[in-house]
Amino acid sequence: MARYFVLSDGTVYRGEPLGADGEAFGEAVFNTGMTGYQEILTDPSYAGQIVTLTYPLIGNYGVNAEDFESDRIQPAGFVVREACEIPSNWRSTGTLHELLAERGVVGIKGVDTRAITKRLRTAGVSMAMITDANPESAIERLRSVPAYGDQDFVSRVSTSAPYAWGYEGREQIDQPMGDYKHRIVVIDCGLKFNILRRLAALGCRSLVLPSAVSAEEVLGWRPDGVMLSPGPGDPSLLPGVAKTVNGLVGKVPLFGICLGNQMLAHAMGGSTKKLKFGHRGSNHPVKDLISGKTTITSQNHGYAVDADSLVGTGLEVTQINLNDGTVEGMRHESLGAFSIQYHPEAAPGPWDSRPYFEMFVHRIEAAGG
Repeated sequence: MARYFVLSDGTVYRGEPLGADGEAFGEAVFNTGMTGYQEILTDPSYAGQIVTLTYPLIGNYGVNAEDFESDRIQPAGFVVREACEIPSNWRSTGTLHELLAERGVVGIKGVDTRAITKRLRTAGVSMAMITDANPESAIERLRSVPAYGDQDFVSRVSTSAPYAWGYEGREQIDQPMGDYKHRIVVIDCGLKFNILRRLAALGCRSLVLPSAVSAEEVLGWRPDGVMLSPGPGDPSLLPGVAKTVNGLVGKVPLFGICLGNQMLAHAMGGSTKKLKFGHRGSNHPVKDLISGKTTITSQNHGYAVDADSLVGTGLEVTQINLNDGTVEGMRHESLGAFSIQYHPEAAPGPWDSRPYFEMFVHRIEAAGG
């Protein structure tokens, strides 16, 4: 049985079914990582997107219950060259196909993912569809699908109710602090669980709040610090989050990751821009302009802070991407806020940027938290 991956410009790729039956619509993007397909599948920042993996063999170490970064599969669809049917790993409890089918996610295998990637790099990301139907009719239907950048995906992936996270994982939010060193409020715009795991490893208990939370509500929890989480979509569609961040800057130490970096820029009067094909993978070089050090980072974003828009905001660009010069880090020293565009919580890696969690804790302690 044939299955098709169709781009909105009319390009069609023929392959075979993977995962669930049905159809998938979303923004076509690609990720260059060689490992981490389960983390990609459960990363909320991929909500609304059809993800193509450039590495040719996917699923070779299976899937397991421990490597989930959220409570569900997040991408709209999944595209691979070859899906391994017999994984080999002592932690594996199933195959990639079984996971996608069980969670109702439509995928496609047996397509030339290298050709797809080259197409997206040349023409830019676009809306796409995975379907078993006639590809000509799919092209017509794609013209009526809402553009990815016009949709608010953060409200779809954010937690609906507050919860806590500590040494043993998820907890009731009204539990006492116990022997934790610090209380961190995490504004959930598309949170990955490994952020909470890294904070817990440093003795921090996290209180995870919905993206629609107000600054007054955040401060009502008496946090020692506030974390702005990653998340999907266009940050300019989130004026409520920007207002909340604006109300927190200068009142509590603040650390933003990925979308959190972009929301800090918007909160202080800056702006963002859409990238042609984004940064998605685990091999992006970033230079720290203060230390001169270069770090290899894990990234997943389609928007970037406009450096020119930061003039007069008090924000200083601290890091840049060595591939294209885009903003990868900022700080506002007098107001105690800093942010990075990449993922220090990266699992399976690289781990070069993990020390930023320790930097956040040190800033909290320096502020008397």
